[in-house]
Amino acid sequence: MLNLERLRVLDALARHGSVSGAADGLHVTTSAVSQQMAKLEREAGQQLLAKQGRGVRLTDAGRLLAEHAARILSQVELAQSDLEAQRGQVVGELRLSAFPTAARGLFPGALAALRAEHPQLRVRSQELEPEAAVAEVIRGDLDLAVVLDWYNKPMPMPEGLVKASILDDPADVAMPASHPLAGREEVGLEDFADDEWITWGQGEFCHEWLLFTLRAKGVEPQVGHRAAETHTQLSLVAAGLGVCVAPLLGRDPMPEGVVTVPVRQKVRRHVYVVWRADADRRPSIRAAVRALQKVGADLGQLADG
Repeated sequence: MLNLERLRVLDALARHGSVSGAADGLHVTTSAVSQQMAKLEREAGQQLLAKQGRGVRLTDAGRLLAEHAARILSQVELAQSDLEAQRGQVVGELRLSAFPTAARGLFPGALAALRAEHPQLRVRSQELEPEAAVAEVIRGDLDLAVVLDWYNKPMPMPEGLVKASILDDPADVAMPASHPLAGREEVGLEDFADDEWITWGQGEFCHEWLLFTLRAKGVEPQVGHRAAETHTQLSLVAAGLGVCVAPLLGRDPMPEGVVTVPVRQKVRRHVYVVWRADADRRPSIRAAVRALQKVGADLGQLADG
């Protein structure tokens, strides 16, 4: 009889590609992973791992069993989802993430509402950039992730996920109050061809969007500073070190000396939440989505006003 928890370890090894990666994903020690795999090999009666340099690789038998393990774990998730749906109670543990401004703008209201309405639900949240968050949802390390698309650049979405809209988030350009364009009613991104941009981290989805958008307008951006958090970017703007794109979600309070001006082309982010299709019927998932959408609707009304 194959042990389900040991199959979960094998699945993590196949997804992460290393013992240390599997241990991190499962929040256990590397020795625990090795011990579980040794037991699983005895249960399977075949060698599942082989040494490769300083690491390990799956044998043919290991890859075969890992494929079965992924399907088995998906069916277990579906069974748990169906049982929760039949019971109709919002209980258990829910793990979710959001990119920093969404965590700041959405989580306080949504998670407080969940705690008040469903005291038996244990929620665990963290900040995580969209692409990393989607990968963790696919792996099963997260139940829900709040992610985003830009109006002109969608984020690739793997199969097997369900998504629901939360809000459309308008973005302005933030600049020092002394900037020559600070008094304009609206601006174009191309108007800042001679300015230094304060942007997100190298390789992050939002950073790549800004480069893509400016280059499409014939502008090669001058990137002076990078910061993951909007409030760090705005502090650098306040110090006169450049300009940045400043979405509305999670940006208040604005630092002194910073002016925001709307963009003519209506720059917006589409903020939404994703989860695995095999967990779609879980009442806790549905409750969290409703709470996030309620906060998103309230913020959307403020943005439109």
